[in-house]
Parts: sequence; C-alpha cells; structure tokens
Amino acid sequence: MSEAYTILPIAHIRTDFPDKFGIPRQSGLVPELTARIVFEPDYRDPHALVGLEGYSHLWLIWQFSTVAAEYAAGKRWRPTVRPPRLGGNARRGVFATRSPYRPNALGLSCVELAGIEDGDLLVKGADLLDGTPIYDIKPYLPYVDAHPEARGGFADATAHYGLKVECDPAFLAKLPKEKQAALLGVLQNDPRPAYQHDPQRVYTLDFGTNKVRFTVDGQTLQVREIL
Repeated sequence: MSEAYTILPIAHIRTDFPDKFGIPRQSGLVPELTARIVFEPDYRDPHALVGLEGYSHLWLIWQFSTVAAEYAAGKRWRPTVRPPRLGGNARRGVFATRSPYRPNALGLSCVELAGIEDGDLLVKGADLLDGTPIYDIKPYLPYVDAHPEARGGFADATAHYGLKVECDPAFLAKLPKEKQAALLGVLQNDPRPAYQHDPQRVYTLDFGTNKVRFTVDGQTLQVREIL
C-alpha cells in the first residue's frame, strides 16, 4: 500500500500580509496581529467547532504555498539552509530550523483564539501570508505542549532581538486604531533580510491596505512614510 497521501485545505487565513516581507519569523512574536480563518464549504460545519471556545490557543498546520509553487515548477529542497538570524551566511540542517524550504513545505504555528464569528475563527499572533491554506487545526494543551525548560538551540541567541521604532504619530494615525500596535510590533521585530544593513536604503512594507516606508540605522528603525 502506498504511503503517499493527498491532503486538501480545510480553510484559508486572511491576514494583513499580502507579501511575505514583514511577516514575523515566528508565531506569537507580535500578539497584536489579528487574522481570520475562513473554512472551506465542505468543512464549514458548526458541529466541528463545538468545545473549541474552551481553549485559549490553537495549533495550525499549513502550507508554505509560495514554496510549494516553486517546487511544482521544478525547484528542489536542500538538506541545509541559511537561517536569517545567523546573518544568512552560516548553514544549518533544514530539520534544525523552521525554514519554509522543507521537503513537504509544511508550517506549524501556535495562535491565540480570540473568538468565533459566523463560523470563522478569529486568531491573534499568526505568522502567515494572506490566503495561506490551512490543513488542520488542533487545540493547544498547556500540560503537554509547554516545556519552559526546553533548550532552543542556536535560536536562543536571537530570541530577544528587537529594534527601537520611531514613528510620527501623524503617520500612525493613518492606520485603524486596532492595527497600530500590530504594525509597531512587526517593525520592532525587524522585517529586513538579515544580510541587509544599508542605513540609506528605504524599505517598503505592505501592511493591510497601507504601504509603510522605513529605514534602519543601527538598532533604530525610522518610519519615513505611511500611505
């Protein structure tokens, strides 16, 4: 019997990230980010959500859809990758990282359940591209899923990395009030590729319906414009 197995999306997520630039590198880094999980018609059954409101957090199993498209076009996965937080120079085994370039291009994220509305799930802290397919949803169980004493490997060295963000309040006011803290959190986590350090370079981040232009000099990120 073949071990190959076809899985279909049960839902897609709607987020403020139309492009992968700016997406937090891990779920939960920016808890102010909000997203909506919209179920596909075949799985949009209220009975499937009975009891879910009793949990505060969920596991999402999803696909790096842009990577899957690259694989379909002929690109192959590699056994080693260059983690961004190591400057993009040092290599590590793909299974020692959370790189999207994995054999099956699957992602795993822990998000906070903020509510259930019209059959959709409202979640916070997601690190997913807008439109990402969701393959499964499981409750987070703190008595078995939380291990505060666990070692974090090389990722521990950059766990608390962050930038100082300077933004004119008049710029920030162009965003809905509920999105302002989320944007500041995204910027604080430094959306740039780790190998780019040009203080003169102006970066553009698409965030929801807005475009955010900024520069970074040392540990300070300066918002130049929000459109």
